[in-house]
Amino acid sequence: MPALDGVRVLDMTQYEAGTSCTQALAWLGADVVKVEPPEYGDPGRGVGRTENKDYSAYFCAWNANKRSVALNLRSEAGRALLLQLAPKFDVFVENYGPGVVERLDIGYDALSAVNPGLIYARIKGFGLSGPYAGYRCMDMVAQAAAGAFSITGEADGPPMMPGPTTGDSGTGVQAAMAILAAYIQRLRTGEGQEIELSMQEAMTYYVRTRAFIGSAWGTRATPRNGNSGGLPPVDIYRCKPFGPNDYIYLMPVNQDHWDALCAAIERPDLLVDPRYESTAARIENGVALYGEIAAWTSARDKYEAMETIAGAGVPCSACLDTGELHHDNHLTERGFVHELDLPVHGRVPMLGFGPRLSRSQVEMVPPPRLGEHTDDVLETELGMGADELTALRRDGVIGDPRRFA
Repeated sequence: MPALDGVRVLDMTQYEAGTSCTQALAWLGADVVKVEPPEYGDPGRGVGRTENKDYSAYFCAWNANKRSVALNLRSEAGRALLLQLAPKFDVFVENYGPGVVERLDIGYDALSAVNPGLIYARIKGFGLSGPYAGYRCMDMVAQAAAGAFSITGEADGPPMMPGPTTGDSGTGVQAAMAILAAYIQRLRTGEGQEIELSMQEAMTYYVRTRAFIGSAWGTRATPRNGNSGGLPPVDIYRCKPFGPNDYIYLMPVNQDHWDALCAAIERPDLLVDPRYESTAARIENGVALYGEIAAWTSARDKYEAMETIAGAGVPCSACLDTGELHHDNHLTERGFVHELDLPVHGRVPMLGFGPRLSRSQVEMVPPPRLGEHTDDVLETELGMGADELTALRRDGVIGDPRRFA
């Protein structure tokens, strides 16, 4: 059975930090019910300059394996429905802006009053206390505040925006881990609890290596290195046909790697060249060494270069672009890429989830349309009949999933 079979999650999240958390739980088998405003839903539904404002590729990326209930929490009747649903669930997750949950009066006190065992998780940009608590935050704002920009970019250039969205999704998986810890604690004590995550604080976890190695316990700033790892020949190298992502990243960090690299590129002469015979010598002659290796890689495509060097035991990878990820032979053979038939988009490749449990299998399910499961959830959980649902829909309390039929 799925590892989290029977764990039930009310998901009042938007964009990515919260949605990545609840999707991780869903991919481990939890039943996740996403609560969205009836008029527009999670604003992530329209991200990406898409003409489709309900079912963008961005939304699909973070909301597979969930159900959607369209519920107007600004109405008294909508709030009352949420309070009726809360006792049916184990976990509630929200990542709205500062003060939103308080204005809706659905904070931890309100929901734990009807479900004392509830695990209530809150993701905020800068947490619930401190001088920055009222500031709004998005992924890259959190990364800037956590030092990620400062260690990204060329040595003589300005701080640079990192590519991965770990400010959001990196916080999300930490939230999921905390929720599972709280759930295990509840199995022992019977008590629920409130969980708070600051995106700024969560993001510092991912810069710890660079911060601890380079900042001398906070007495200076870790410098930027660009693509260089500091120890030549660690760097990126261009490959044919010389497109924007035709590079490999090479990371030989010890003597065994260096020996294997020279053998792989059929340059045993480099091993006895006094310019490169030691780490100190390779640092001193890094520019010349880069040229020696670049001459070899530029005669090959990135896959050939990776297979030759990595196959010899040297840490190395082709710089795969995001298009290639969807069709990569290795990821496809491992079953990481899932083919799904989606509304609007048709049959598309969907990237999977990293953790693999030998005794827990969860199939990927298409992300929901806005309010798609409203009637099913209210009928099943609260015993509502057709007349009650019609009246709630007429009063604007719930959405109408039939508009996507």
